[in-house]
Amino acid sequence: MIPGAFDYHRPASLGEAITLANELGDDARVLAGGHSLIPMMKLRMAVPEHLIDLADIDDLKGIDERDGTLQIGAMTSQAEIIGSGLLAERCPILRETAEQIADPQIRNVGTIGGNVANGDPGNDMPALMQALNASYALTGAGGTREVPARNFYEAAYFTALEPGEVLSAIHIPIPPAGHGYAYEKQKRKVGDYATAAAAVLLTMEGGVCTSASIALTNVGDTPLFAEAAGAALVGSAFDEGAVGAAVSAAEAIASPAEDGRGPVDFRTRVAGVMVRRAIGRAASRAR
Repeated sequence: MIPGAFDYHRPASLGEAITLANELGDDARVLAGGHSLIPMMKLRMAVPEHLIDLADIDDLKGIDERDGTLQIGAMTSQAEIIGSGLLAERCPILRETAEQIADPQIRNVGTIGGNVANGDPGNDMPALMQALNASYALTGAGGTREVPARNFYEAAYFTALEPGEVLSAIHIPIPPAGHGYAYEKQKRKVGDYATAAAAVLLTMEGGVCTSASIALTNVGDTPLFAEAAGAALVGSAFDEGAVGAAVSAAEAIASPAEDGRGPVDFRTRVAGVMVRRAIGRAASRAR
């Protein structure tokens, strides 16, 4: 349970971090909160020769609103997400999701960028980012490019990040006023990854659903954007037929692994239950 030897780097700017990442290449790993990387290093599943710690880079921290978009620095902690008045007003599902991640000790150090960047299908924020239609700013030696969260995840722990790039910020279109939202998560104990979880955002007009976005956590090799499930709700008043169709569409794309959280059929069924609960709570919050 002791990591292998490595050189530690603590750059003061994003430019310096990018330079180090490109100079050191495959021998280096970027460190955010460390809650995924450090355990892997202790188990010798990751043996980087260099760690590039982003903790001192102020440009990677903070929450702002510009031109109808929320901009969150990658090194913003989960605790800061929870404590943000701006996010509570504009996008409260971020707080609701962050509060269900691990425990207070981890949330005080763990970062939103680390949660979305490493490609762990058990992390909570990636599916939420897909439901929110967020995009990620990926910064490298050639500048910064934007990649939609729905296109970022390729397989477990494989993402669209290129060698030498750092996920520097997250951009989220502000949901419309009066939208409904819910993140429902079933887990074995406090601090555990989800057996299954679902993020739902929707809007209503005259008692009818006008838009719906649904995504699933930890029931596939990547977070799953359940496009057909959301489409099943549009034009409905959340009658049992529409909700049942949305649940069935979500279950149809789920492909969880059999593990200590249960067999495949059980975890798929739990995903459907989470979708049903999230739809009900989101609809009750919509105005």
